[in-house]
Amino acid sequence: KINTPFIAPGDALYLQGAYGSGSQLYTGYSSFSGSYSQNAATIQGQKFNQFFNDASVNPFTGQLEQSQSFTVVASYLHYWSPEWRSAVFGSYGEMDFTQRARSAQGAAFSVINPNGTNSFGANAVGVPGTRFYQLSEALRDTYQFVAGASLIWSPVKDLDIGVEGYYTQIGVKNGRVIDKDKDPTAYSRVGAINAGGAVATTTADSVSSFRFRVQRDF
Repeated sequence: KINTPFIAPGDALYLQGAYGSGSQLYTGYSSFSGSYSQNAATIQGQKFNQFFNDASVNPFTGQLEQSQSFTVVASYLHYWSPEWRSAVFGSYGEMDFTQRARSAQGAAFSVINPNGTNSFGANAVGVPGTRFYQLSEALRDTYQFVAGASLIWSPVKDLDIGVEGYYTQIGVKNGRVIDKDKDPTAYSRVGAINAGGAVATTTADSVSSFRFRVQRDF
Protein backbone atom coordinates (compact mmCIF):
# COMPACT_ATOMS: atom_id res chain seq x y z
CA LYS A 1 0.00 0.00 0.00
CA ILE A 2 1.29 3.44 -0.99
CA ASN A 3 -0.58 6.39 0.47
CA THR A 4 -0.96 9.33 -1.92
CA PRO A 5 -2.39 12.19 0.17
CA PHE A 6 -0.75 14.69 -2.20
CA ILE A 7 -3.46 13.76 -4.74
CA ALA A 8 -6.36 13.75 -2.27
CA PRO A 9 -6.76 12.90 1.42
CA GLY A 10 -7.39 9.16 1.81
CA ASP A 11 -6.05 8.21 -1.63
CA ALA A 12 -3.91 5.08 -1.88
CA LEU A 13 -2.30 2.78 -4.43
CA TYR A 14 -2.31 -0.97 -3.75
CA LEU A 15 0.10 -3.39 -5.46
CA GLN A 16 0.41 -7.14 -5.01
CA GLY A 17 1.99 -10.09 -6.78
CA ALA A 18 2.32 -13.80 -6.12
CA TYR A 19 4.07 -16.80 -7.68
CA GLY A 20 3.57 -20.44 -6.82
CA SER A 21 4.75 -23.89 -7.82
CA GLY A 22 2.19 -26.55 -7.05
CA SER A 23 0.18 -24.02 -5.04
CA GLN A 24 -2.28 -22.45 -7.46
CA LEU A 25 -4.88 -21.28 -4.95
CA TYR A 26 -2.29 -19.43 -2.86
CA THR A 27 -1.47 -17.20 -5.82
CA GLY A 28 -5.13 -16.25 -6.22
CA TYR A 29 -5.50 -17.90 -9.63
CA SER A 30 -8.87 -19.60 -9.30
CA SER A 31 -12.49 -19.66 -10.38
CA PHE A 32 -15.55 -18.00 -8.84
CA SER A 33 -17.51 -21.21 -9.30
CA GLY A 34 -15.15 -23.73 -7.68
CA SER A 35 -11.78 -22.89 -6.16
CA TYR A 36 -11.13 -26.49 -5.11
CA SER A 37 -12.15 -28.14 -8.38
CA GLN A 38 -9.63 -29.58 -10.82
CA ASN A 39 -11.36 -27.59 -13.55
CA ALA A 40 -14.15 -25.04 -13.62
CA ALA A 41 -15.86 -22.34 -15.66
CA THR A 42 -15.42 -18.83 -14.28
CA ILE A 43 -18.11 -17.51 -16.64
CA GLN A 44 -21.61 -18.99 -16.85
CA GLY A 45 -21.85 -20.88 -20.14
CA GLN A 46 -18.09 -20.53 -20.64
CA LYS A 47 -16.74 -21.83 -23.91
CA PHE A 48 -14.13 -24.02 -22.19
CA ASN A 49 -13.03 -24.94 -18.68
CA GLN A 50 -9.77 -23.86 -17.13
CA PHE A 51 -7.72 -26.48 -15.28
CA PHE A 52 -6.46 -25.60 -11.80
CA ASN A 53 -4.51 -28.72 -10.79
CA ASP A 54 -1.62 -28.08 -8.40
CA ALA A 55 0.04 -31.06 -10.06
CA SER A 56 -0.69 -34.01 -12.31
CA VAL A 57 0.54 -37.57 -11.87
CA ASN A 58 2.76 -39.02 -14.58
CA PRO A 59 0.96 -42.33 -15.21
CA PHE A 60 4.20 -44.08 -16.22
CA THR A 61 6.59 -42.90 -13.48
CA GLY A 62 4.18 -42.05 -10.67
CA GLN A 63 5.88 -38.68 -10.22
CA LEU A 64 4.00 -35.44 -9.65
CA GLU A 65 4.44 -32.73 -12.27
CA GLN A 66 3.76 -29.42 -10.52
CA SER A 67 1.99 -26.55 -12.23
CA GLN A 68 3.27 -22.97 -12.10
CA SER A 69 1.08 -19.91 -11.54
CA PHE A 70 1.46 -16.21 -10.91
CA THR A 71 -0.80 -13.19 -10.43
CA VAL A 72 -0.31 -9.43 -10.25
CA VAL A 73 -2.88 -6.85 -9.17
CA ALA A 74 -3.00 -3.08 -8.91
CA SER A 75 -5.79 -0.90 -7.54
CA TYR A 76 -6.23 2.77 -6.77
CA LEU A 77 -8.64 4.39 -4.32
CA HIS A 78 -9.46 8.06 -4.97
CA TYR A 79 -11.61 10.44 -2.95
CA TRP A 80 -13.33 13.07 -5.08
CA SER A 81 -14.65 14.58 -1.86
CA PRO A 82 -15.20 13.27 1.67
CA GLU A 83 -18.53 11.77 0.52
CA TRP A 84 -17.57 10.55 -2.97
CA ARG A 85 -14.88 8.00 -3.83
CA SER A 86 -13.88 5.71 -6.69
CA ALA A 87 -11.74 2.63 -7.04
CA VAL A 88 -10.16 1.26 -10.21
CA PHE A 89 -8.40 -2.08 -10.35
CA GLY A 90 -6.83 -4.57 -12.70
CA SER A 91 -5.31 -8.01 -12.33
CA TYR A 92 -3.58 -10.54 -14.57
CA GLY A 93 -2.56 -14.14 -13.96
CA GLU A 94 -1.29 -17.20 -15.76
CA MET A 95 -1.27 -20.94 -15.09
CA ASP A 96 1.20 -23.24 -16.82
CA PHE A 97 1.56 -27.01 -16.97
CA THR A 98 4.81 -28.67 -17.97
CA GLN A 99 4.90 -30.06 -21.50
CA ARG A 100 5.85 -33.51 -20.22
CA ALA A 101 2.84 -33.52 -17.87
CA ARG A 102 0.41 -33.09 -20.75
CA SER A 103 2.26 -35.42 -23.12
CA ALA A 104 2.39 -38.17 -20.47
CA GLN A 105 -1.36 -37.92 -19.94
CA GLY A 106 -1.78 -38.03 -23.70
CA ALA A 107 0.31 -41.17 -23.97
CA ALA A 108 -1.86 -42.84 -21.33
CA PHE A 109 -4.95 -41.73 -23.25
CA SER A 110 -3.67 -43.53 -26.36
CA VAL A 111 -3.26 -46.77 -24.39
CA ILE A 112 -6.76 -46.67 -22.87
CA ASN A 113 -8.50 -45.31 -25.99
CA PRO A 114 -6.66 -46.88 -28.96
CA ASN A 115 -9.47 -46.61 -31.50
CA GLY A 116 -10.38 -42.94 -31.34
CA THR A 117 -12.86 -43.39 -28.50
CA ASN A 118 -12.95 -41.22 -25.39
CA SER A 119 -13.69 -42.58 -21.92
CA PHE A 120 -12.53 -39.40 -20.15
CA GLY A 121 -15.06 -36.85 -21.45
CA ALA A 122 -13.82 -33.24 -21.28
CA ASN A 123 -10.86 -34.38 -19.14
CA ALA A 124 -9.38 -36.10 -22.18
CA VAL A 125 -5.98 -34.83 -23.32
CA GLY A 126 -5.89 -36.86 -26.52
CA VAL A 127 -3.04 -38.59 -28.32
CA PRO A 128 0.03 -36.33 -28.72
CA GLY A 129 0.42 -35.11 -32.29
CA THR A 130 -3.27 -35.38 -33.16
CA ARG A 131 -5.68 -32.55 -33.87
CA PHE A 132 -7.79 -33.37 -30.81
CA TYR A 133 -4.68 -33.13 -28.60
CA GLN A 134 -4.05 -29.65 -29.96
CA LEU A 135 -7.65 -28.55 -29.27
CA SER A 136 -8.47 -30.29 -25.98
CA GLU A 137 -9.00 -28.05 -22.92
CA ALA A 138 -7.34 -30.50 -20.52
CA LEU A 139 -4.16 -29.21 -18.82
CA ARG A 140 -3.90 -26.21 -21.16
CA ASP A 141 -1.87 -23.14 -20.19
CA THR A 142 -4.34 -20.32 -19.55
CA TYR A 143 -4.56 -16.70 -18.45
CA GLN A 144 -7.08 -14.51 -16.63
CA PHE A 145 -7.53 -10.74 -16.92
CA VAL A 146 -9.88 -8.69 -14.75
CA ALA A 147 -10.47 -4.92 -14.71
CA GLY A 148 -13.10 -2.88 -12.93
CA ALA A 149 -14.14 0.37 -11.32
CA SER A 150 -16.64 1.79 -8.85
CA LEU A 151 -18.22 5.08 -7.82
CA ILE A 152 -19.51 5.23 -4.24
CA TRP A 153 -21.44 7.93 -2.37
CA SER A 154 -21.42 7.88 1.43
CA PRO A 155 -23.83 10.61 2.59
CA VAL A 156 -23.53 9.48 6.21
CA LYS A 157 -21.16 7.23 8.13
CA ASP A 158 -21.46 3.48 7.36
CA LEU A 159 -23.82 3.99 4.39
CA ASP A 160 -22.57 3.29 0.85
CA ILE A 161 -24.61 3.87 -2.31
CA GLY A 162 -22.99 3.33 -5.67
CA VAL A 163 -22.36 1.47 -8.89
CA GLU A 164 -19.67 -1.10 -9.63
CA GLY A 165 -18.60 -2.92 -12.75
CA TYR A 166 -15.88 -5.24 -13.94
CA TYR A 167 -14.72 -7.10 -17.02
CA THR A 168 -13.27 -10.62 -17.00
CA GLN A 169 -11.44 -12.38 -19.82
CA ILE A 170 -10.01 -15.89 -19.77
CA GLY A 171 -8.11 -17.57 -22.57
CA VAL A 172 -5.57 -20.15 -23.66
CA LYS A 173 -2.00 -18.89 -24.00
CA ASN A 174 -1.29 -20.81 -27.20
CA GLY A 175 -3.31 -22.24 -30.05
CA ARG A 176 -7.07 -22.79 -29.99
CA VAL A 177 -9.44 -24.83 -27.85
CA ILE A 178 -12.76 -26.59 -28.45
CA ASP A 179 -15.74 -24.26 -27.96
CA LYS A 180 -18.18 -26.32 -25.88
CA ASP A 181 -20.80 -23.58 -26.02
CA LYS A 182 -21.12 -23.85 -29.80
CA ASP A 183 -20.15 -27.54 -30.05
CA PRO A 184 -21.23 -29.38 -26.86
CA THR A 185 -20.76 -32.88 -28.35
CA ALA A 186 -17.20 -32.35 -29.57
CA TYR A 187 -15.56 -34.49 -26.88
CA SER A 188 -17.54 -37.51 -28.05
CA ARG A 189 -16.18 -37.14 -31.61
CA VAL A 190 -12.44 -37.63 -31.06
CA GLY A 191 -11.99 -39.84 -34.13
CA ALA A 192 -13.92 -37.48 -36.41
CA ILE A 193 -11.97 -34.44 -35.18
CA ASN A 194 -8.66 -36.20 -35.77
CA ALA A 195 -9.85 -37.07 -39.27
CA GLY A 196 -10.41 -33.38 -40.02
CA GLY A 197 -14.09 -33.12 -39.16
CA ALA A 198 -15.61 -29.73 -38.41
CA VAL A 199 -15.39 -28.52 -34.82
CA ALA A 200 -16.03 -25.10 -33.27
CA THR A 201 -12.97 -23.58 -31.58
CA THR A 202 -12.03 -20.40 -29.76
CA THR A 203 -9.11 -18.73 -28.00
CA ALA A 204 -10.85 -16.77 -25.22
CA ASP A 205 -14.11 -15.92 -23.51
CA SER A 206 -15.19 -12.82 -21.60
CA VAL A 207 -18.01 -11.25 -19.61
CA SER A 208 -18.91 -7.85 -18.16
CA SER A 209 -20.84 -7.43 -14.92
CA PHE A 210 -22.45 -4.37 -13.33
CA ARG A 211 -24.37 -3.81 -10.13
CA PHE A 212 -26.00 -1.09 -8.08
CA ARG A 213 -25.18 -1.44 -4.39
CA VAL A 214 -26.70 -0.02 -1.22
CA GLN A 215 -24.88 -1.12 1.93
CA ARG A 216 -25.51 -0.11 5.53
CA ASP A 217 -23.15 -1.29 8.26
CA PHE A 218 -24.33 -1.53 11.85
